[in-house]
Amino acid sequence: MALRTTRTADGGSTPDRPSRPDGTTGLPDRPSGPEVVHPVDELLPPVKLLSTGLQHVAAMYAGVVAPPLIVGAGVGLSPAELALLISASLFTAGLATLLQTLGIWRIGARLPFVNGVSFAGVAPMLAIAKEHGPKDALPVIFGAVIVAGVLCFLAAPYFCKLIRFFPPVVQGTVITLIGISLLPVAVNWARGGAPGAPGYGSVRAIGLAAFTLAAVVLCNKLLRGFWQQLALLVGLALGTALAFPLGLADFGPVGEARIFALPSPFHFGAPVLDVAAIVSLCIVMVVSMTESTADMLALGRIVGREADERTLAAGLRADGLATAVSPVFNGFAASAFAQNIGLVALTNIRSRFVVAAGGGILILLGLFPVLGSLVSLVPQPVLGGAGIVLFGTVAASGIRTLAEAGMESGGNTILVSVSLGVGIVPIAVPTFYDAFPEAVRTLMHSGISAGCLAAVLLNLLFHHVGAARRSPTTEPPGAAVSTATPS
Repeated sequence: MALRTTRTADGGSTPDRPSRPDGTTGLPDRPSGPEVVHPVDELLPPVKLLSTGLQHVAAMYAGVVAPPLIVGAGVGLSPAELALLISASLFTAGLATLLQTLGIWRIGARLPFVNGVSFAGVAPMLAIAKEHGPKDALPVIFGAVIVAGVLCFLAAPYFCKLIRFFPPVVQGTVITLIGISLLPVAVNWARGGAPGAPGYGSVRAIGLAAFTLAAVVLCNKLLRGFWQQLALLVGLALGTALAFPLGLADFGPVGEARIFALPSPFHFGAPVLDVAAIVSLCIVMVVSMTESTADMLALGRIVGREADERTLAAGLRADGLATAVSPVFNGFAASAFAQNIGLVALTNIRSRFVVAAGGGILILLGLFPVLGSLVSLVPQPVLGGAGIVLFGTVAASGIRTLAEAGMESGGNTILVSVSLGVGIVPIAVPTFYDAFPEAVRTLMHSGISAGCLAAVLLNLLFHHVGAARRSPTTEPPGAAVSTATPS
């Protein structure tokens, strides 16, 4: 008996099963294999989940506590109030990370995407503190942050449409700039954290950073399987262990830390709405949205799940909602942490539940300050040595993306070279834009934002202006926009 065939979606054909009068085929059922789970949605065993989640916390901890430390000092907080502000930042970073990774409704990118306190808002917040005085500054800052978060949430479905202006050549340029712009941070950590800190720039500090760097590299080379994926955490542990006999770490903060502390809503007073402060923080939020968009595109390429418009909109909504809610618990604006993208690329662990575990750990650190003090034992030079590997990995991912973008096109070559140059200007000379208006300084002081803006504008010039007069066959390589959707 001849079998009929059915045309498939890809143009092929498959034989139909012959049917009986009772409606059955008379053939055994085809075995249905287990559903293939994308690595992003893979749930790892508990031990691996927690240990790799802790790596993400270690990679981002310094970045989370730095803004509240700086702003808290700027408004003259006491040590106890400063500790409360740091705990609040850890707690809200955990909430924001859980929102991004697990998601609710159309909120959350559902990628291994870490959120924390945005450093872009530090300078404007210090300016607000200077204008309003230490006593009244935090309520004004929190009021402006809430409005900026609501703006981000409402603008997300429109802002995400900018993805058509982020073809691979732009994505690769921005990803490379993310890595390059973070490397000076790692170098500063390697020297001891900040000028004026005890032992800053000393041979001991730089030697400790070099030891940690070597430990991470050797662990990555010599270890196998699960332990290889923990190379960063092992390197951090070895570096911290060496820091104690060198006098670069001590257990003092652990003894002074409180065991448990619940967040106190609006501890520093009810939010105050000030027009100038709101405009300043809204500009910061637009910059953060640009960086988050670039980070999601970069992460999507690294994990093999391209970030489309829907993913970007969901991720930006999470940024906005987390930012609007953070001030309730005495936190600041939430944004992407690019250093954790490097950790995903380095370990090749793409599960979003790993980062969600890291978010849970952050919440515990915020609720149990004594736990946070344990993580804070890791000295800055140790973080610096590990950071060189992390941030360099991000830059390498960008270079790999550029290699796939079609650099034989003259327009693409100009786009990359000029955008990298514009992005490196504020990295090489941080005071370059100091004479410009505040709005320009806020945008251009970030090498990521400056380079991203240049790349988007040059992409418009080379690949969109006059595009209607070009035939599809003459479209330059790398000008195509990926339309892949999440699995």
